[in-house]
Order: sequence, then C-alpha cells, then structure tokens
Amino acid sequence: MRFMRLGEPGAEIPVVTDGVTTWDLRPLTADIDGAFLAADGLARAEAAASAGDLPGIDPAGLRVGAPIARPQAVICIGMNYAAHARESGSEPPTDIVVFYKHPNTVVGPYDDILLPPGSTTTDWEVELAVVIGTRARYLDSPEQALDHIAGFAVANDVSEREYQLQRSLGQWSKGKSFETFNPLGPWLVPAAEVGDGSGLGIRSRVNGEARQDSTTSDLIFGVAEIVYRLSRFTVLEPGDLVNTGTPEGVALSGRFPYLAVGDEVEVEIDGLGAQRSTVRPAL
Repeated sequence: MRFMRLGEPGAEIPVVTDGVTTWDLRPLTADIDGAFLAADGLARAEAAASAGDLPGIDPAGLRVGAPIARPQAVICIGMNYAAHARESGSEPPTDIVVFYKHPNTVVGPYDDILLPPGSTTTDWEVELAVVIGTRARYLDSPEQALDHIAGFAVANDVSEREYQLQRSLGQWSKGKSFETFNPLGPWLVPAAEVGDGSGLGIRSRVNGEARQDSTTSDLIFGVAEIVYRLSRFTVLEPGDLVNTGTPEGVALSGRFPYLAVGDEVEVEIDGLGAQRSTVRPAL
C-alpha cells in the first residue's frame, strides 16, 4: 500500500492506494500526521481498505501533496555517502553530520522549486527520507531504532550552496531553508514493505540527463544507525522527517551546472516512486 495526500496546499485529503484503487482515509483521520502514525494508523488504514470499510476516491486531476502533513522537524544528515563527501572536498565523517531545515520547506513531489532571488548556486540532492512513527528517546541500539520508523519516502534536499557554505558561518541551514527546498513524495511507503532502507537504487536527472545513480547500501551510516544516534541527543517525535544524505553527482562537484529557471529536476528511489519539479523564479 502507498499513502498519499491529494489536493491543494493546506487542503490535502489523506488517501491510501494499492495502485488500482484509491481509498479516502478521512473516516479514520483528518491527515497523515504524527498522531495518526503514532496510533498505528498505517496498519489500521491498510486493514480498513482491505476490508472494504473505506470509501473510494478518484485521484484524477488532484494535485499530489507531500505524503505527510507538515512535520514538526526536518532533520538532515550530511556527507553520508563517501563519494559525495569527497566531491564536496571533505573526508567521510566518523559520526553523523546533522543540520535542520525549516518544516515549511516541505512541498509536494511535483510542486515548483522556487529559485531564490540572485541565486546562481542552487543544487539538487536526492535522498532517502525516513518518517518517524513513534517517539524515539535514548534508544539502546540501532536494532531498536527500526521499531520507531513509520515509513520511507523520496526527498530532494535542495541546497543553495553560497548560503550554505560561504554565508553560513558554519551553519548549513542558511542554505537549506528557502521555501520549496524539500519536495517530498509522492508516497509514504510503510517500513514493513521496505525493511531497513538498504539496497534501494537512488537516482536524479536534470533536464533528462543523469546526475546521481547509486544505492542506499552505500550510506556510511544506515537508517537504523542514524535514528539510534539521533535519539541519543534529541527526542524524535511521530511525524518527524529525517533526510539521510545524498550520493555523488551534484552540481557542487563542479561536473554539472547549477540549477536555472526552467530546469526540470527528477529524483527517484526504487520502490518509493519518482518526483519531478520545475525550477521557477521566486517572485
């Protein structure tokens, strides 16, 4: 099953689909949010859909929103593929590199990416995104961490490199928190269908040309390790979003041009779907 939110921004309808039929989740919940996830909402929704207890809905013509409601926190892991660390001019880290994005960066998988005024160094980063399902606090082991994950999605950690690196004074969030800088979706796929998130092909394209092509098995710190380590210094709440890092093949490498108005960015992960965004000017 795949969980989605359909409709205009701020008025999305929560749904679940098996790829043939789409069911309206509003008899169970107003939204796919932390409270729904923490109450075993994904499993309850799948059971209700399979039992015929939910009304069908026609998704045709409806905008696809981010598959979760605006999270309380967007926590990101940097330099988490060795080749990307090297292309960025850094050695692979010995512990997780953590930065934050404003939650309002999260938009739908086909929404426009708005280029900041004067920006000439806006970059793409396809990432495996983890959605927290139950509160994770001072966990004892990475194995325990997997019990706290609701599901996975595709994210694009869009980055303005001048603000991230030259203007940041060491705080990457300055280049990460522009509006629309975290397209998410199209689906939230339950963790039970994905496992620990390893072994998934992960790719990006710009204007149809390949940029990134890797696998989540190349993560330096795997999903369970990330959630475990995060829980040792911050409490993860249901509905929180964790971006786990990007592989090599970004514009920062110097091998490709940065994004410009009119460019089309596609990112995808095996089993989690694909998204496509057009770069527009922020007016």
